[in-house]
Amino acid sequence: MGKLKLQVQISIDGYIAGPNGEMDWMIWNWDDQLKKHVSEINQSIGTILLGRKLAEGFIPTWAEMAGNPDTADDFAKKVNITPKVVFSRTLEQSKWPNTVVCAGDTIAEINRLKSQSYTDIIAYGGANFVSGLIKYNLIDEYHLFVNPVVLGRGMSIFNERDEQLNLTLVNSTAFECGIVETFFQANL
Repeated sequence: MGKLKLQVQISIDGYIAGPNGEMDWMIWNWDDQLKKHVSEINQSIGTILLGRKLAEGFIPTWAEMAGNPDTADDFAKKVNITPKVVFSRTLEQSKWPNTVVCAGDTIAEINRLKSQSYTDIIAYGGANFVSGLIKYNLIDEYHLFVNPVVLGRGMSIFNERDEQLNLTLVNSTAFECGIVETFFQANL
């Protein structure tokens, strides 16, 4: 059975985007140690889950990076070739290669994917999609990449929880670029 991992950049005050979806505060100039760490997290991944809004920018960007000799690192190649599931209420079919659209019951589909998978699954976002995953206790591992910034307001991924969510800290690592990854396991 596969685990569902969440990997997301987040502000110190718990936002994954500004109030209008701004992501200009995120650190993208990652040091080699962080790049290696992300590759290790993604080594066991066999499926990527995305919400529609994030997918519209995420999939084309990584496809372009994988096709460019200057940006085609191992992570870009892995993201590009890994099967993706986009959860959407508005898309009827995928406009991207190696990607299917799920318009049905998100909880049932994710539980089906987890139970039938021999590899792990990773979710990258967006905010509404991830909020639902957290609300229904679908995430097994939280890889929160904390950026050294306070936004004051924005899009939270924890605002849909109606009750306490207990997690166990596995590890916390500071990287030269300024990001601190906090890795939690869910107490399911």
